[in-house]
Amino acid sequence: MRRKDREMSEDFAIMVLDKCEWAVISMIDPSGNPYCIPITVVRENDNIYFHSAKQGFKIDCLNNNPNVCIACVGHTYRLPDKFTTEYESAIIRGNAIEITDNAEKIHALELLCKRHTPTNMHKFDKAIEKSLNITGIWKIKINNITGKCKK
Repeated sequence: MRRKDREMSEDFAIMVLDKCEWAVISMIDPSGNPYCIPITVVRENDNIYFHSAKQGFKIDCLNNNPNVCIACVGHTYRLPDKFTTEYESAIIRGNAIEITDNAEKIHALELLCKRHTPTNMHKFDKAIEKSLNITGIWKIKINNITGKCKK
């Protein structure tokens, strides 16, 4: 990190990851070009889970090269009298693997749903019956996490 005065602790970075509404995952496509896309995430211990379709360009990228970088943004505040924005961020590097074990897939989906749609949990079991086999679940083992706060 170039601006050491803005570097925050690993605990701070985890807090930003845990509260961000969405994150952007960056990867390398099969042609060697960068590709990124927004995702919703949930963390459990040193793992981040996200869901996806079972096929598509993102899946092609992940299968080609599992190394990923995730950017999360927490609180932001635009300073109306200046040309700047204050913000919290976390950058995570890790390796993505597709989860194929149904028990772990259900567990990850439950974590995601409890985090992002907690008021719909009464519909969870029926949704799992309908969509488990067509939903992809990916786990990213956190290799490195850094936080930043620009104030």
